[in-house]
Amino acid sequence: MIKAMMSKRKGVRFSLVPHGAIALFLLSFTGLAGTPAMASAAPVSPSLMADTPTAATPSTALFRIPQNGKFGFIDRTGKVVIPPQFDLAWSFVNGRSQIKVDDQYGYIDETGKIVIPAKFRLAFAFSDGLALVVLGTKFGYVDPQGKLVIPPQFDEALAFREGLAAVKINDQYGFINKQGKFIIAPQFDSATYFSGGLAAVKLNDQYGYINATGKFVIPPQFAGDLAPDLSTFKEGLAGVQQGDRWGYIDTTGKLVIAPQFDDIREFSEGRAAVELNDQWGFIDTTGKLVIAPQYDRVDRFSGGLAPVKQGDRYGYIDTTGKLVIPIQFLYALSFTDGLALVYTPEGAAYIDPTGRLIWGPGK
Repeated sequence: MIKAMMSKRKGVRFSLVPHGAIALFLLSFTGLAGTPAMASAAPVSPSLMADTPTAATPSTALFRIPQNGKFGFIDRTGKVVIPPQFDLAWSFVNGRSQIKVDDQYGYIDETGKIVIPAKFRLAFAFSDGLALVVLGTKFGYVDPQGKLVIPPQFDEALAFREGLAAVKINDQYGFINKQGKFIIAPQFDSATYFSGGLAAVKLNDQYGYINATGKFVIPPQFAGDLAPDLSTFKEGLAGVQQGDRWGYIDTTGKLVIAPQFDDIREFSEGRAAVELNDQWGFIDTTGKLVIAPQYDRVDRFSGGLAPVKQGDRYGYIDTTGKLVIPIQFLYALSFTDGLALVYTPEGAAYIDPTGRLIWGPGK
């Protein structure tokens, strides 16, 4: 199995995924569902891949469902539009969804038709019009018709963002364009995505940020592992670590929110989750605590709501911290296209922003 080269910092999100049936189900929702973290061909436990950051927003309001050990899709009303038939399936991006059949990966269109045969060892979501795939132990890229436009040749790789993709060859990372040509020569120890014209890269145990020509805009000065979620600028800010504390820098490299938190997450809708003394709350883009740390687990805001955990159950709060969907679920994910996946004692379900059941047990 392909290994996701993820951050080893405390509290990374794959550690929050429940074990057993919930974890198996969520693997298809958050693991290979989007663009991968930097990946290599070393073996790893499937649970390690349970929450790799997703790069692209799903392109259509179709939602994955499990039934009798197979996966299909419903629409926003809860109507089954693609009957469960695949071993695994992931969100549609650019009109394509990765599916798993007989331990191989391919793609379907929004009618459920297999448009790229299941022949890859691994396949990831489309981003910038191309999708990362694995044949044997090498990474390459396909177009929506399944043509290998960049043949598998890289030891590790990320999806395309802003026309460039980080790839590893001969133990060094560089960036290629959509023709497979190196625009920034392999020279880095590690690398992440471009966002807002900047990408984090690591040299000699410190990372900084380069522009699309490969020039350092923020010199290497930050310690720790590169995490594609935190190290990528979101809403103009990126997380950095100093000692055992976390804060945020702006696109000039200036520390705008001083390192003071035990752990942090990326910004979404003007809020970022932060941890203090084993409890999670939210700050705004000035660093002000707008929702006091009080939760055992949280996820990002989407559609004005964020899932939070207290004790052994989850509910949803709004950006002011008001509980709008009561604490009741075994597990809960952020809203996407107006629905959120939750896990009840009876099984997986989808709810709308009012908490109304759209699909699942009892519907």
